[in-house]
Amino acid sequence: MTLPADIPPAPVTLRMAFWYWLKLGFISFGGPAGQIALMHTELVERRRWISEQRFLHALNYCMLLPGPEATQLAIYIGWLMHKTRGGILAGLLFFLPSLLILIVLSWIYMAYGTLPVVAGILYGIKPAVVAVVLAAAWRIGSRTLKNRTLLAIAVAAFLAIALAEVPFPLIVLAAATIGFVGARVLPAQFQVGGQHPDSRASYGLALIDDDTPTPAHARFTWPRLARVALGGLALGAGVWLLLAWRYGAAGALAQMGWFFTKAALMTFGGAYAVLPYVYQGGVEHYQWLTASQMIDGLALGETTPGPLIMIVAFVGFVGAWSHAIFGPGGVLLAGVAGACVATFFTFLPSFMFILAGGPLVEATRDNVRMTAPLTAISAAVVGVIVSLALFFGQHVFMRGGGIDIAALAISTAACVALFRFKAGTIKLLAACAAAGLVLSYRHG
Repeated sequence: MTLPADIPPAPVTLRMAFWYWLKLGFISFGGPAGQIALMHTELVERRRWISEQRFLHALNYCMLLPGPEATQLAIYIGWLMHKTRGGILAGLLFFLPSLLILIVLSWIYMAYGTLPVVAGILYGIKPAVVAVVLAAAWRIGSRTLKNRTLLAIAVAAFLAIALAEVPFPLIVLAAATIGFVGARVLPAQFQVGGQHPDSRASYGLALIDDDTPTPAHARFTWPRLARVALGGLALGAGVWLLLAWRYGAAGALAQMGWFFTKAALMTFGGAYAVLPYVYQGGVEHYQWLTASQMIDGLALGETTPGPLIMIVAFVGFVGAWSHAIFGPGGVLLAGVAGACVATFFTFLPSFMFILAGGPLVEATRDNVRMTAPLTAISAAVVGVIVSLALFFGQHVFMRGGGIDIAALAISTAACVALFRFKAGTIKLLAACAAAGLVLSYRHG
């Protein structure tokens, strides 16, 4: 039963939020764009826990940060609704299902090797992922690119990263500068979401609406900022020192802790932007895994729910297993430890950014001069997502120097299913996996 638009939803308990975030952790396929679209559909349009403008304001901030923006958005909304415990709960449940699934898949991969059936499934899923990214980019762009100025920023970002290979941090900096200047020259073009204040999308009254006062726990104070920042730094340093004391500073687990902390601070633009860095460190420098294993891990990461950056769990698992850090008889335990260490140090900065910086962001909601740079950045990220789909498509559709007609056909069918028939992501991936299996056996 749909609640009338003029009646706000009933208050949401922490238990209700727990079940929603847990469900999202198991169904959040499609990478960051798809995950953000899922949250928008459920939290803004259907449940109305948060308004369109509050959602976009939080999203713009998360896109500015290094790290997985969809995870950070979940933490932000959870924190806004249920304080620090709500943010931690939302963030953990967003990636824990993915971590558990990847640990199981990594164990099967290392213990039993690759099977033809797995190759067939991946053959069908990869073209579908291209379609999912394109559809999600369209959905995010339709909400964000509300005028020609923001559209031009998105096109410029696409050309910069796809043709000129400009680093993503420079694109973020350029977009923020454009927004900063534009807020003073053309402020109406840089309203949150790029819309005129009187024509913003609304799906009815929300629990956290456009004019809902900032709750007490989300108001900025310097002592609170210091407590959260120091607490996060102490937690990270304490875990690393424990690993260094127990297994040695030059041991694989301590090395992973430091390496994945650095990787987390470089993930502007999502997982694909940091993959070269993870490849160089994991394959070439530390030699935790081979180049072939890295590619297989990326395929596994693409076909599991949760953030795409969860490939770090695979890298940690394989690295600790291969180095047998707990001895020949403890490779499984070593793999689990490596996956957990990699995940912990990759996501800790995200929790710190949101729990410490959230109050600052809430304080800027009504200041277009503060929000304009974030709005411009969100427009630029749309162009980057499209370039990601193009880059991925080149690797999926090109085979043996020619075009893989079957893969292109699967992706085209997936696009029709998503754009024309609004197919669900899980059903779509299952259908494409089945198609990949059939094609692989026909050619096998």
